Amino acid sequence: MERLRKDVGNEHLFEKAKEHALQYMKAAAGRRVYPADQAVEKLAAFEEPLPEGPTSPCDVLDMLAAAGSPATVAQTGGRYFGFVNGGITPAALAAKWLSDAWDQNAALHVISPVASVLEAVCEKWLVDLLGLPTGTAAGLVSGTSTATLCGLAAGRDELLRRAGWDAGARGLFGAPEIRVVLGGQAHSTVYKALSILGLGRDRVESVAVDDQGRMVAGSLPRLDARTLLVLQAGNVSSGSFDPFSEICAMARDAGAWVHVDGAFGLWAEASERHRHLTAGMELADSWSADAHKTLNAPYDNGIVFCRSREALAAAMRMSGAYIVFSEKRDGMLYTLDMSRRARSVELWATLKNLGRRGVADLVDGLCDAAALFSRRLASHAFTICNDVCFNQVLVTCGSADLTTATLAGIQRSGECWCGGTQWNGQPAIRISVCSYMTTAEDIERSVEAFVKARESARAGN
Repeated sequence: MERLRKDVGNEHLFEKAKEHALQYMKAAAGRRVYPADQAVEKLAAFEEPLPEGPTSPCDVLDMLAAAGSPATVAQTGGRYFGFVNGGITPAALAAKWLSDAWDQNAALHVISPVASVLEAVCEKWLVDLLGLPTGTAAGLVSGTSTATLCGLAAGRDELLRRAGWDAGARGLFGAPEIRVVLGGQAHSTVYKALSILGLGRDRVESVAVDDQGRMVAGSLPRLDARTLLVLQAGNVSSGSFDPFSEICAMARDAGAWVHVDGAFGLWAEASERHRHLTAGMELADSWSADAHKTLNAPYDNGIVFCRSREALAAAMRMSGAYIVFSEKRDGMLYTLDMSRRARSVELWATLKNLGRRGVADLVDGLCDAAALFSRRLASHAFTICNDVCFNQVLVTCGSADLTTATLAGIQRSGECWCGGTQWNGQPAIRISVCSYMTTAEDIERSVEAFVKARESARAGN
């Protein structure tokens, strides 16, 4: 214990951490995007028995820098286009360093006044920025998977409450049946949330979608007051948006609960140029988003929004004699977690640093980069499979085998990294432009990697 207390004041230790971090940051933009095989193999250095005695903290850091840093994926550079993973703005990263030193528990105002106040500020700013109804509640969670779970839990419980059933007290055995309606290309996290909530994946009523993955409003089944309807703001493959105005109006007339899965697409509302994509989504009842995607806040920064503050708080309710609620914001009321880190610090720093115009410029910049990427690939005879309306680009190479082989070559090259998907039953290369670091030069360099990988695949290499 005494040794640990002495390390708190070890300036050399923390200077060493800063030195390693800065070296990594300076090299990230120019290095291989995916680590070389040799770097991954050197991770074996970590596979050792638990040491019997202490290890110097400086040695711990040096080992992480030597064996860990080379085996990371350069997601903070400009040529990573996989999994809709955003970058990290300098202001947010610096704020995260500071907040890590604070090590605050954001459960209650009495535990961390600063986390509480910053959460309240972020809620107010985000509701305004995204055009959500006044009074909408926001819970800061790990990501959209959890945000969707929270939003659907609030919807489930509220629909049952209206039917005279208290799900929190009585559970689901014998409860009135809740219907779930969603599009044929709903994200897998929605199905995961439904299974956890006891609503079941196999009971879903799936709605036909068009060639871009948008829900076809005319194919909706009859909605009623026991229906959970899930819409998309940003199809995970094509980037398309469901027709919110038409569908949400139908849902409101029927008394259904509408949740919008907007992991990366909800941020379109912050851009005047792209706001048409989200028109009508403010008519929904709950929404989920990731600040660590389009907004380029650090991981993990998910957000659940709920029109009814009471419905979200009721679904997340917990109590105990030792819990000290206050008249201020107690963040645990709106999340699954009680003990959790103070995500509000770097989220606030991101929003404060960018401002309204900066967020709009960020969104527009990512979309412009995606459009440029698609045009440059098309000029080299790649097939663009989607209407590039946001930051997603779907690419094929003529045949399924050639597309698959080309993607493998791109991933091996280290020049850039993209993921694969299935689109209309065929393999496709999925490009997600999510980092403010991506430049026109990064795109050109990546296009060259595409061309070389396709040539190599054609040659059978």
